[in-house]
Amino acid sequence: MKSKYSRIFLVVLDSLGVGAMPDAANFGDEGTDTLGHLAQAAGSLEIPHLRSLGLANLHPVPHVPPAEQTKGYRCYLREASNGKDTMTGHWEMMGLKITKPFQVFTDTGFPQELIQQLEQRTGRKVIGNKSASGTEILDELGEEQLKSGALIVYTSADSVLQIAASEETIGLEELYRCCEIARELTLEDRWKVGRVIARPYVGKAKGSFRRTPHRKDYALAPFEPTDLEVLKDSGKDVIGVGKIGDIFSGQGLTESLHSDSSVQGMEQTRELLKKDFSGLCFTNLVDFDALWGHRRNPVGYAKELEKFDVQLGMFLASMGDDDLLMITADHGNDPTHKGTDHTREQVFLLAYSPSMEDTGLLHVQDSFAGIGATILDNFHLSVPQHCIGRSLLAELR
Repeated sequence: MKSKYSRIFLVVLDSLGVGAMPDAANFGDEGTDTLGHLAQAAGSLEIPHLRSLGLANLHPVPHVPPAEQTKGYRCYLREASNGKDTMTGHWEMMGLKITKPFQVFTDTGFPQELIQQLEQRTGRKVIGNKSASGTEILDELGEEQLKSGALIVYTSADSVLQIAASEETIGLEELYRCCEIARELTLEDRWKVGRVIARPYVGKAKGSFRRTPHRKDYALAPFEPTDLEVLKDSGKDVIGVGKIGDIFSGQGLTESLHSDSSVQGMEQTRELLKKDFSGLCFTNLVDFDALWGHRRNPVGYAKELEKFDVQLGMFLASMGDDDLLMITADHGNDPTHKGTDHTREQVFLLAYSPSMEDTGLLHVQDSFAGIGATILDNFHLSVPQHCIGRSLLAELR
């Protein structure tokens, strides 16, 4: 039986939440609204193509009036899982409900027992051990790391343990070896983090340090097969762009493309429009979160969204009738909120194909998992019994 769409492009604008979840107070995030507050703080926002898909019709956006005529369908998605991080959001999109959130060590750094074991196993001293920006901690500790051969260990508002070291002195293989030890240690429930990340850098002195493209992520694998594996096992193409390969630890993918920026990620996604494949292209655009949300920079966030909108316009113009585009987010990161953590927010779903004959607002969905369920339904595949999610395919007319 022929599928309604031969290719589905799912693009995640990492952290672009659209208003506090009903339980946001439990996370200290009441009143948050990433999209609304960044637009208000920036003073202007030029996103004509997102506007044409009905984003401002779904959710109030300062300086962006609702479109008089819209394309495609839109709705709110509310997270069913207990968490507000990247892995939780993406795994839920593909059917998994997370009941125990991944651990974060933002306020205290990692426990001394873990640090001692890491030092003993690697044979190297650990310095840092706090929450910090990756660029700032290099300025603070890079020179000491070069002299001592220590490991700079730091975390963020995410569930992550990051290790920075000079690839010119320690070398990549040694850094990767130390990260593999850290990943093994943090498989214990008491220290379990979503990702361990190798952060190599080059430079000789403060002000000259810069991170290199040789970053390597060691992510937890999903605890059950996801909708991606159903797609792959059925013979469909499943192409990950950006962080997708890391988020799912490579599981359920037939191809994975690394991106150095969100702009490059959309360029790669547009190039895939020219490729003859049948299945899913799953793209994560991380700069919204990493460069602007965590750094509490609403103006930078707004400019990044405008750059995406330009690429979106080119993407829409190149789509075929057999293509479906879905745009969403995985959590919030309100750049006007306190601290540097993600924020517990609902997200949007915009769905469009040139073959659609109608447009409209869909009911609020009680999980992100309708995305994966819709993709499987399109290819006449069933959601695994352990997965959640209700297909929206029949409503996309």
